[in-house]
Amino acid sequence: MATAEVRVLRAGERTASAWKNGGGVTREVAAFPEGADLAGFHWRVSLADVARGGPFSVFAGIDRVITVVRGGGMVLTVDGTDHVVDEPYRPFAFSGDADTDCRLLEGALVDFNVMTRRGTVTARVDIVRGTTRLEGPTVLAILFEGGAVLRGGDATAPEHLGPLDAVLLTGGGAVLEVDGTAAVVVLSPAG
Repeated sequence: MATAEVRVLRAGERTASAWKNGGGVTREVAAFPEGADLAGFHWRVSLADVARGGPFSVFAGIDRVITVVRGGGMVLTVDGTDHVVDEPYRPFAFSGDADTDCRLLEGALVDFNVMTRRGTVTARVDIVRGTTRLEGPTVLAILFEGGAVLRGGDATAPEHLGPLDAVLLTGGGAVLEVDGTAAVVVLSPAG
């Protein structure tokens, strides 16, 4: 396993950005290129506190994966078709080009969002428990519940993660020992 560059992204260090429609706030976990705005990212991973339903912003040329982390779930109406997204930790993929509306089922929720620019980057989102090898050109892992320990990469000592902490690995691999539930996002060049 090659040595990866590792960045630990602590939940408490994220800044909340309020939505224009007042329906919630987003906390960016990571994006590439770092600091890119919504028009210039290749990929973007975030958490959203959703206070009420409503229309999603259209992101032309973007593929999206959304996962309920906390709360009772939602119904997403994507181009006129309803999709019940009410099971925690079950990723749902859809096009950012689609006309999408959200109806909350049991009040406020927290969701995990992965957005990739079509034709540039692809993402695979896996939900993991137990010991998992993290390998790929770029891998982001985020702990949803419980605790986790990251071993390997360029870290000289194990890194301990708490709820909603994340790690970003580039150029190699490491091992994540999860006592709870985490998501692993493998980001690869398209094609």
